[in-house]
Amino acid sequence: MGAILVLGGYGAVGRQAAAALVRDSPGRSVIVAGRDPSAARPVPGTTAMRVDASDAAGLAGALEGVEAVLMCAELDNAAVARACLERGVHYLDVSASHAVLAGIEKLDELAVRRGATAVLSVGLVPGVTNLLVRHCVERSGTGQARVGVLLGSGERHGPSAIRWTLDGLGRLEGSWAMRFPSPFGERVVHRFPFSDQYTLPRTIGIGQVATGLALDSRLTTALLAAARGPAVGRLLRRPRVREALVAALGRIHLGGDGFAVTVRSGQVRAGFSGRLQSRATGLTAALLLRRLPGMPPGVRHVEQLVEPADFLTELAAHGFELDLGAQARPSA
Repeated sequence: MGAILVLGGYGAVGRQAAAALVRDSPGRSVIVAGRDPSAARPVPGTTAMRVDASDAAGLAGALEGVEAVLMCAELDNAAVARACLERGVHYLDVSASHAVLAGIEKLDELAVRRGATAVLSVGLVPGVTNLLVRHCVERSGTGQARVGVLLGSGERHGPSAIRWTLDGLGRLEGSWAMRFPSPFGERVVHRFPFSDQYTLPRTIGIGQVATGLALDSRLTTALLAAARGPAVGRLLRRPRVREALVAALGRIHLGGDGFAVTVRSGQVRAGFSGRLQSRATGLTAALLLRRLPGMPPGVRHVEQLVEPADFLTELAAHGFELDLGAQARPSA
C-alpha cells in the first residue's frame, strides 16, 4: 500500500484524519505535511514533512510513493489536484467553497485517463449534509431540501477557517427556522454559501437546496446575522478591521464544541450531531480513504460514491448521533 499524504495536516481536521488513519490502517504510512512542521504538535504514528503546496517542484517530490492525498487547506487546490491526478494519485478535498470544488471538477477527464479518483465534498458540511439530503429527497420525492447547520462557536478554529466564515457573511439572502436535536431545539439559521446547495441540484438531479448556518451561542448567532448587513459587510472588507476580528475570534470562544446538522425535504427529516465538527470531518475523510479501492476513476462528490445510510451509520459508530427516520411535522 502506498502512503497517504495529508496536506494542511497540522490543522484541526488534518490532525483528526491522520489520527484515524493511523488507528484504522496499521502498517499504512501516513505523512502529515505543512509549511512549518516544527511549529505544530506531532501526530503520533505519523511522519512529518515540510511541503509548500504552492511550490510545484516541492509538491512533485512529496508525491513520490504516495497513493492518495487528503487536502485540508485552501491554496490553489485545483493545481494540487492536477499534480496528483497527472501522477495517478487519488485526491480528496475537504473544502466547503463552491469555486474551489468547481475548479477541481474540470479535471474529471484527466482523472479518468490516469485511473485516479478525486472525491469532493468530504466532511461535515459539505459531506454529511450531502448524504442526508440525498437520503431525504429519495424518501420524500419532492426534489427540494432545506439544510440547517449548527456549529459550536467554542471549538477552536485556525485563522484561515475564520477568514473563510467572514468572507461568506452577507453573500446570500434568507433566514428560516430549523429544528435541531436536543439540547439545541428550534433555531433560526441564516443562509450561508456552503458548496452543497450549489452541487446537489446537479449531482442528484433535484430542484433546489438551501443551506443555513447558526452557532450554538445565541449571542454569536445574533452577531453573525448582524454582520450580514451591508454596512457591517463593508466594514469587514477593510483589511485592518478584518484581521483584527480574525485575531479576536481566535482568542475568544463563546459556546461549546457541539454541532448538529438537520435536513428537511417535504415531510421527511434526518439529522446528525455530536461533538467536534473537525473530528466528524476528519473521520469522514478517513473512512472515504479506506473505501477508495472500490471507487471508479474520475472526479465525484461524496453523494455520488457511497450509499448514504450505510456510510452515515458507519460514521455514527464513532460516537455521533444519527437519525435517518424522523418524520417532519406538516407546516402550519
